[in-house]
Parts: sequence; structure tokens; C-alpha cells
Amino acid sequence: MALPGGDLGRPTLWQRLDWLARKLVPGGLTLILLLMSVSPSRLPGFVHVAPMVALISVYYWAVTRPGAMGYGTAFLLGLVEDCLTGAPLGVGALTLLVVQAAVASQVRYFLGKPFPVGWWAFLLMALGAASVKWLAVSAFHAQFVDGTALMFSVLLTVTMFPAFAWLFGRVSHIVFRES
Repeated sequence: MALPGGDLGRPTLWQRLDWLARKLVPGGLTLILLLMSVSPSRLPGFVHVAPMVALISVYYWAVTRPGAMGYGTAFLLGLVEDCLTGAPLGVGALTLLVVQAAVASQVRYFLGKPFPVGWWAFLLMALGAASVKWLAVSAFHAQFVDGTALMFSVLLTVTMFPAFAWLFGRVSHIVFRES
């Protein structure tokens, strides 16, 4: 997103603040939703089967607005997710970076497709991301770990994808309407 120019081609303070706010929205919204998804609940072990909101967000923004969320943001969100869920440090970051790179390499195939196609692609991406996460955690522990909770998390994530996509779409429409 290019910084708009004000008088004499130099952006005004308000234009710079507007530009900065628009750059921070995808990552900031994801961070808020991530914090909400791992907040304590009355369900024991829910954090292990909670929807992977960072994965949904990275996928959504990579498909609909490539460049709105950078690789650094995805990496930091993954580290925050690891710290909050107790996963080995770097597993979430690796997973989100792999997803973002995979979507970025195939984004031209996603553009202009109906929602069910994107949802199907997200299902495949979520299964791939879960596989990466499971392999990384298994390698960290030097043994295959039980992936049952992770599969429930994938199921919940894919099921909730339309609701999150709708939310992100509304936010995108509001924040980027002039872009």
C-alpha cells in the first residue's frame, strides 16, 4: 500500500497516521482474536482444540489482500500463539509462514473464485498446516505425538472459517474502502 502524497507530494500527518492504522489492522485484529481464542474458559483443554484464528487470518489476508499482512507479522503472531498455547516456540511461526508462502505462490488461482472454492482450498491448507504443526511438535519431542486434539481443532477451524471470513470481509471493506 503506497503512502499517499499531500501538498508537494509529501504526506500530511493525518495521511501518515491513516496509512499506519490501515497497515496495523490485519495483524492487530488477528492478535485480538488470538487472545480471545486462548482466554481461559470453563472447558478443560479447550486451548488445544480452539479454532486456529491466526491461520484463518493469515490465509484470508493472503488471498484477499496480498501484502496487507507481511511475513514478519505472521511470524510474530505465530510466536505469540506458541507462547499462549504452550507449544514449542517456533512451531506456530513456522506453520503460519508456510501457509502464507503457499497461498502467496498460488494467489492467482484464488482470485475471483466463488466462496466454496476458497473454503475448500482453506480446508486443504488447514490440513497441511496441521500436518506441519504435528510434524514439528513430534520432531521437538523426538516421538510421534497424539494428533487427536489437533484434528478437532482443524475441524472447528474449517467449520468457523465462513464466520471469520465474513468478519474480515466487513473489516476490509471499512478499512480499505478508499484504497
